[in-house]
Amino acid sequence: MTSSAMPDAPNLFSYRKYWAQRFGVAPVLPMSRAEMDELGWDSCDVILVTGDAYIDHPSFGMALIGRLLEAQGFRVGIISQPDWTSAEDFTKLGKPNLFFGVTGGNMDSMVNRYTSDKKIRSNDAYTANGIAGKRPDRAVNVYSHRCREAFKEAPIIIGGIEASLRRIAHYDYWSDKVRKSVLLDAKADLLVYGNAERQIVEIAHRLANGESIADLKGIRGTVHFVKQIPADWLVKDSTDIDKPGAPMAAVDPYQEQPACDTKTEANDSNEKVIHFDKSLLRKTQRAQTVIRLPAYEAVKDDAILYAHASRVMHGETNPGNARALIQQHGTRQLWINPPPIPLSTKEMDGVFDLPYSRVPHKEYGSANVPAFEMIQHSVNIMRGCFGGCTFCSITEHEGRIIQSRSEDSIIKEIEAIRDTSPTFTGHISDLGGPTANMYRIACKDPKVEAACRLPSCVYPGICPNLNTDHSSLIKLYRRARALPGIKKIFIASGLRYDLAVESPEYVKELVTHHVGGYLKIAPEHTEQGVLSKMMKPGMGTYDRFKEMFDKYSKEAGKEQYLIPYFIAAHPGTTDLDMLNLALWLKRNGFRADQVQAFLPSPMSIATAMYHSGKDTLHKVSRKAEDMAIPKSFKQRRLHKAFLRYHDPKNWPLLRDALNAMGRNDLIGNGKQHLIPSYQPKGTIEAPTKTQTFKTKYTGFDNKRNEKASSKNKFAGKQKK
Repeated sequence: MTSSAMPDAPNLFSYRKYWAQRFGVAPVLPMSRAEMDELGWDSCDVILVTGDAYIDHPSFGMALIGRLLEAQGFRVGIISQPDWTSAEDFTKLGKPNLFFGVTGGNMDSMVNRYTSDKKIRSNDAYTANGIAGKRPDRAVNVYSHRCREAFKEAPIIIGGIEASLRRIAHYDYWSDKVRKSVLLDAKADLLVYGNAERQIVEIAHRLANGESIADLKGIRGTVHFVKQIPADWLVKDSTDIDKPGAPMAAVDPYQEQPACDTKTEANDSNEKVIHFDKSLLRKTQRAQTVIRLPAYEAVKDDAILYAHASRVMHGETNPGNARALIQQHGTRQLWINPPPIPLSTKEMDGVFDLPYSRVPHKEYGSANVPAFEMIQHSVNIMRGCFGGCTFCSITEHEGRIIQSRSEDSIIKEIEAIRDTSPTFTGHISDLGGPTANMYRIACKDPKVEAACRLPSCVYPGICPNLNTDHSSLIKLYRRARALPGIKKIFIASGLRYDLAVESPEYVKELVTHHVGGYLKIAPEHTEQGVLSKMMKPGMGTYDRFKEMFDKYSKEAGKEQYLIPYFIAAHPGTTDLDMLNLALWLKRNGFRADQVQAFLPSPMSIATAMYHSGKDTLHKVSRKAEDMAIPKSFKQRRLHKAFLRYHDPKNWPLLRDALNAMGRNDLIGNGKQHLIPSYQPKGTIEAPTKTQTFKTKYTGFDNKRNEKASSKNKFAGKQKK
C-alpha cells in the first residue's frame, strides 16, 4: 500500500471519463486506419509510438499505458516499430487529438542493440522472429523527430526507460561523453519518467479539458522547461548538499560559497538562492524549494562535477521527501519534478485487471516474439526495488517503494492464463517482478519511509526498520499452486537471498515447491572491495543461503543446484579480484556458460563511478583516491576470461596475465591449477610477442588485495 506519510494523489480511476468512452473497449488497440474504421473511430485521441512489437499484455509498457488511457475514455492507437527513415509511417493513424506518446520500448534502444563491448547484437527479443535492426539507435530521439515532421503542432511526450534514465545530463557509454537531457535532443514537449500511470492520466485529462502542453508544469514524475523560477520558490545550490571538492583552475560557478546569515540572497539571475544550515533547512518549506544542479556545460567537461550532480540527484528520489531539481542547458532551464507517488494496491489491481487480450497483434501472424514467449505464462505481482544495486536501473526507474497487487488480483490473472492461453500446459513460468521476494515488504514506519534518504534498505545490512516478513508471499504461493489445472509454479525473477535468509520458512517453501532443479541467483562477485562498490552483500550471506537451500532440497528428496551469476569489469574491480573470483568458481565446480560485463547504463551510480573514476557512494573530491576502472577492451576481455577460466580459447590470455601477475604457480595440469600449460589442437594458439597482454599495475592491487591473498585465498577450501 502507498504509505500514509506520502503526499496525496488522486486515485487513477477517479477521473471523469472522456466522452469517447461511448466507443467501448477495443479487442486490441488499432495499428491501422482499417482497424480504426472497424471501431467507428474518425481519429485517435492519443497515439503511442514504440520500438517494440505490439503485444497486448501488461508486461509491455505501450499496452499497459494504452489500456489505461482507454479505461479513462480515450481512443488510443499504436504505431509499432515504424520505418524511421521517413515520416510516412508516423502519419498512418492521422494526427492525434491530444498527443503523441513516444517510447523506445521495454528496453533502452542502445542496450537492446549493442553488447557491453559495443558489438551489434544479432537479435531483438521484442521483435517478431527476433529480427534485429527494427528500431533505430536512440529511438526516442528519432521517433520524436519523425512525429514532429509528420504533424508539427502535435504535442510530443516521451517516456519509458530510455527517456527515464536520460532525464538529466547523463554519461553516454556509446559515445563516451556526457549528453544533454533527452528532452532537448528529442525536441519533445514533456518527459515522463518512472512508472507513468499517474502522470499520463493527468496529462491526458488536462489536455482534453483545453489546457495546452505548455500549461502542464509541476506534475510529479515529469520534466519540462521553465523560462524562470516561479516567484514563490527558493533555490538551493547543490553544493550545499554535497560539496564536490576544490574547483579546477577554470572558474567554477558551483564552487562552495560562504554561508549566509539571512535566509536568501540574490544571484545574477535574481533567483532567491538559499545557503542552509540544518536549523534553517528544517524551517524552510521543502515543497517550494528547487535544487540547482551544475549546468550541462559544467558537467560535460568536468567528471567530478558530474559525479557531484549524480549524488545530489540520487538523494532526491524518495517521493516522500524529494525536491525539484533544475539544470541549465545553454539558454534553457530544465526542471525535474519530484518522483510520482507510488500506486496503492487497489490502483495496481485496476491497472493489471484491464482487458488485455494477452497475445501479439494479429499483424504478426504466426511469428514468434521471443520476449512474449518468455513472459506469456508469467505474472507480475509487484514493482519497485529497495536493493539499490549501483549497476542496476530498476531503482532509478521504478523507485525504492514496493507497490504490490492484491492476492485476489494475482489469482485472477493465473486463472485467466489457465483458461484462455492455447499454449498453457499447467506451468506458470514466474510469479515475481523486479525481484522475486519483495512482495508486500515495506518500512515498519510510514513516517520513517517518507523521510529516508538511504540508497538501499538492505546494504550494508538489512535496515532494522524494514519488515522482512515473507508470510504474504508464502500464502500467495500456496494458494496459487492449489488452483485446479496448475501443475507447477516456478520462480524465475531475481531472488534477494540476503532478504530470503531472514525467513527460513520462505526458503523452505521456495526450495520445496518452486525450483525446477536449478535456481539462478546473483552474488555478482566474491571480493568484498568490489561488492562494496556494487552495494551487494558479502559471500557469507551466500554461504548461509546455500546451506539452507541444500538442507531443504535434501529434506524434499530433490537434487537441486544454485546457479550464481557474476559481473566482470565492474568499477572497483582489479585483475586480482577477478583472479580470486575465478579460483572461487573452480573450487566450487562452477563453469559459467555465459558471462556479463558491466555496461554503464545512463544515470546509474556505478556509471558515475565509471566516468569519474571515484567512489561516488561517498562524497567526491578531486583529491579522493582513484578507483580501479576496467575500461580498455583488453582488460575487459581479461576479466571476462577469468569468469570462463575453463574455456580453452581463453587460456593463452590467462597464461599471459598470470605470468605478468607473478602467479605462474596457477598454470599447470594438476587439480590445484587454474588453467593447464598445454593448448588443445583446434583452439586459439598462444598470442604472438606483439599480441602479448601486459598487466599494468597502477596501485589498485593494494594492501587490501595483498592481505586477502595471504589468507588462504588460493586454498582448496571454500570461503566461509
